[in-house]
Amino acid sequence: MRALVASAAPPHAELSSAPDPHPSPDQALVGVKAFSLNRGECKRLESMTPGEVTGWDLAGVILAAAADGSGPPAGARVVGLIGRGAWAELAAVPTAYLAELPDQVTFEQAAALPVAGLTALRALEIGGLVLAKRVLVTGASGGVGGFAVQLAKLSGAHVTALARRTEGLAELGADEVISELSESGPEYDVVVDAVGGATLGAAIGRVTRGGTVVSFGATTSDPVTYPTRTLFGRAQGASIYGLMLFPELARHQSGSIDLARLASLVASGELTPQIDLVDPWEHGPAAIQALLEGRVRGKAVLTVG
Repeated sequence: MRALVASAAPPHAELSSAPDPHPSPDQALVGVKAFSLNRGECKRLESMTPGEVTGWDLAGVILAAAADGSGPPAGARVVGLIGRGAWAELAAVPTAYLAELPDQVTFEQAAALPVAGLTALRALEIGGLVLAKRVLVTGASGGVGGFAVQLAKLSGAHVTALARRTEGLAELGADEVISELSESGPEYDVVVDAVGGATLGAAIGRVTRGGTVVSFGATTSDPVTYPTRTLFGRAQGASIYGLMLFPELARHQSGSIDLARLASLVASGELTPQIDLVDPWEHGPAAIQALLEGRVRGKAVLTVG
């Protein structure tokens, strides 16, 4: 089969050939129509062996249903998530991380959902019921951030979106859009943080009593510092939660159900994937470079010809 594989030369990806996958009994064979790029998998390319296939998010059609009888039937349009192998014509996907797509959802929209959408959904669920509460989303112009803003607003929260590029965030439902977080101001019941460094430190200083800070990513390697008394002295009972999606999904075993929830919201028009770039996968290296250089706002999706 053809696949976008790791290569030695920057940006460390090229369209080439790779072995066909061999599904285990609980995996369906999917003909991939589109996949999206995530910063983590793109950064990992340079440390991979040339010829290896990575990739987490995919959308396509079931070519062969799982042998154990689980999951969607052959011919179903699906969205899925795998640990590696999505950047290919064929993928063996565990049925626990597959969901059928409503007819209204395109493959491109679906491909943007898994990692970004599930991370945003899980982060807000960790924060608890956000109805009439204040939610801060940092890195709001990113893939996870765009979903988090929309899902928090759908849940009845007052949403503050923090990003360097603020255009379009109010249209997603943000009640307040800011480009930096000061030391003083309103306190937040839930913080969804993608940035780390000084931004995370400032957010810890603004969490309310009993609130939750969910940290799932870092666009900076700077250390996080904050006056410790702002947490134990002012915000008693507040917690800081480190979220890694794949272990989280394994614990809760809700991958297929949550993917179906997200796809349903897209079908109804209540959730809009923020896709900044759609290209054929022949342009994959350029798309990866654009993502790593911060030139993609939201998600980048590649279609498989």
